[in-house]
Amino acid sequence: MTKYYIFFTRNVLPQPQAHLVQVAHSANAAANLGYPTVLVYLHQKSNLSNIGELFYPFHPQPPQEDLAKFYNLQNKLKVAALPTPWPIDQVGGKWTHISTVISKYYFPFHILPQTKIVHTRDWNFVKTAIKQGIPAIYEHHHHDNKKFEPEIVNHPLFQISVTVADPVIDTMIQNGMPPEKVIKLHNGFNEIFLKRQPEAAATWRKKLLVDGREKLVVYSGALSKFKGIDLLIDVAKELPELQFVLAGGNESQVQAYQQLAREKQVQNVTFLGYLPQNELSNLLQASDILAHPHCAGEEASFTSPLKLFDYMASGTPIVATEIPPLMEFKSSPAVAAWCEADNPKAFAQSLEQVLLTHPRRVEGYTDNMDFVRQFSCENRIAKILSYVKDSMRPELVNL
Repeated sequence: MTKYYIFFTRNVLPQPQAHLVQVAHSANAAANLGYPTVLVYLHQKSNLSNIGELFYPFHPQPPQEDLAKFYNLQNKLKVAALPTPWPIDQVGGKWTHISTVISKYYFPFHILPQTKIVHTRDWNFVKTAIKQGIPAIYEHHHHDNKKFEPEIVNHPLFQISVTVADPVIDTMIQNGMPPEKVIKLHNGFNEIFLKRQPEAAATWRKKLLVDGREKLVVYSGALSKFKGIDLLIDVAKELPELQFVLAGGNESQVQAYQQLAREKQVQNVTFLGYLPQNELSNLLQASDILAHPHCAGEEASFTSPLKLFDYMASGTPIVATEIPPLMEFKSSPAVAAWCEADNPKAFAQSLEQVLLTHPRRVEGYTDNMDFVRQFSCENRIAKILSYVKDSMRPELVNL
């Protein structure tokens, strides 16, 4: 029987959230490296059309086309959607809570027999795995007050915890994580962003460059104030001759920022909402400059440079804000210009400077692309597994 490398998220997929993109890309990378890998998630529906699903809930299979396109998953990865029919998580009570169903039924009876190791952001799933004798890798990317149980973090099956910022490491150690069991690794990028798509990029430019504008500035990511979206709208008002395009956010966020742009009488900003990964990679290649704004503050201490890696892989010039997680890249030529946080005038000046010094290249700036290869999702998974004992690693099967 095949023993799988299990990536688990307690979410319904697909959804346009950055942490779910990271989970999906990590699982995809493990499969690309040759490990038998399953991405396990929840399948939400109001009733159970096939009672057999509840008795045989764990069925690893290739991802369906919509899921594969949404996250750009390759065919080596398998997925398994755990059924959540009524009354699971839909009525009160401990025994119908999804956490109980997973820990008391799905995992020990169905997932456990086919599992070699688990990899998850879900602390309850980590505890369930270790109590059932399965090694675990834990991802923890943000500050919180979670106390880590000594019997779990000191257990020999608890292999390593991974975060993306030094301040989060400090918080984890304060909350009980042994220093020798936590490492910092940047999130990786999906290698689709390296693949050149000149025709698709040209189509984006034709669609988005309107009202006589010839230069395109693109932002991709969450639509939140701390990410610098308000600042970017102010920058757009400073530079009406440029077309600004923002990809990301849910419908309510898009509508709120569209309203803000109208109130500020900014007419050169387009909001696209969330884009599937393949469309996003083409959009990044279509732009003249990629904008990486960010506000100062607590969030700036632990944000991941994942977006920066996507940007670099596109081969497009970048203007980035100086925040702590990005400073290690300041000496790299992969970022065309840096400017201080919370300063729309400085950001606007940087954009104007880069348009002069870094004209758009259809083939991309190869130095950027060569530099960023080290930060692929595949390299990240390989580094994580180097901290796992040999006997607990999944076996390579697809070399």
